[in-house]
Amino acid sequence: MRAKGILAGLAALAMVSCAATRSARGRWYELGMMADPILDQVLLFYLGEAWAGMTDVNECLQTASRVKKNDPDSWTREWRATAERLHATADRLVTEGHDLSAGQYYLRAASYYRAALHRHMHPGSSEVKELTERKVACFTLSQKLLGAPMEVVRVPFEGVQLTGYFYASPRAAGAPAATLIVHQGRDAWAEDCTYYADEAVRRGYNCLLLDGPGNGQALRRHDLPFRPDWEAFITPAVDYLLTRSDVDPQGIMEMGLSMGGYLAGRAAAKEHRLRAVIVDPGVLDWGAVFTRQLEEFSPRLLSMYRSNPKRLNGLLGTAGKLSPFLLWGLTDTMWKHGATTPSELLDRMGSFTNVDGVKDIRCTTLVVDAEAEEYGEARQFYDALTCPKEYLLFTEAEAAPLHVQTGSLAVASQRIFDWIDGEVGKGR
Repeated sequence: MRAKGILAGLAALAMVSCAATRSARGRWYELGMMADPILDQVLLFYLGEAWAGMTDVNECLQTASRVKKNDPDSWTREWRATAERLHATADRLVTEGHDLSAGQYYLRAASYYRAALHRHMHPGSSEVKELTERKVACFTLSQKLLGAPMEVVRVPFEGVQLTGYFYASPRAAGAPAATLIVHQGRDAWAEDCTYYADEAVRRGYNCLLLDGPGNGQALRRHDLPFRPDWEAFITPAVDYLLTRSDVDPQGIMEMGLSMGGYLAGRAAAKEHRLRAVIVDPGVLDWGAVFTRQLEEFSPRLLSMYRSNPKRLNGLLGTAGKLSPFLLWGLTDTMWKHGATTPSELLDRMGSFTNVDGVKDIRCTTLVVDAEAEEYGEARQFYDALTCPKEYLLFTEAEAAPLHVQTGSLAVASQRIFDWIDGEVGKGR
């Protein structure tokens, strides 16, 4: 009877937590358009990319309006439909000789293919791989037609060739330039950072956009899940950059966004050829962040994990079938971490910590925080650093209080690159 009671509670928790969030809504950035608050944040994420021409506002709003709250597969279906419509338009514009317009359509189509995959109810399916290839093709063609100074590159990593995008700044005119590696975290892709690449080349820096294990293409093309030792990925990326004559070997920087804030900090603790690292947000212990979120969802889950992991596996499997939100969160997170059961996932999350290693970071570190940050530990991370460091807070007063400055890309890129300008300029 007790197990049935817990099961009933879990089945209702997803609906209750979403309803509670909606009833508490009142902040200006809470849209209230989608079935749950996480999808609301995802919608705002893609609305924010309109600033960089990567989406268009009404294309996003129209697509979101077609998503059915009681049909969890409709998110992917409707974003795919929008992506395919723009993809077809871009193809037609190419035949008509309108290359610039076609490039703009391809760029937005690529974003909508990514959106279709943001909450896909069947991780690792053939559709996931199909949409990945369409997204890559649209993005690559968009950069060519738009005249971006971008080169598709291959970075060797443990027997595979990771696809990256190297943007060489025209301002450097081929001379060695400081270079920024940018990667995401749990959900976004390297291509979502295109606005950072654009800003980098405008300011005279090169930029390498690259997915590592668990990110975008690395996961969907090569089946590489997340791993805590992010230096295993960053070191080959640095090695690759050092083969290029247009890269200043003393000016290589790394930026990690979202869960990438943990990953970048972990890499910087081991890879000492970095000139600077930017963590947005600062994260000292990603495993602890994950378990805190889980405990807010249900304090019983962690207790059951510690006392009876087999029971937890069976209970969550059943509860997941009753709640599409829980089902997606469970299967997607296990897929991205290479786990086959919930207890195995929790086992693995414990290794995503930099509590002991943070003291080994030597390069100058920018720790980014935001007033409404939900997934960071910026102050704890900043306080634990012993290297040269700075703390950058984004606020509600400047309309940028959210996690990774969602919806505030203009002010985010300006303030972060102003810091880079000042840091890279020191001693030169």
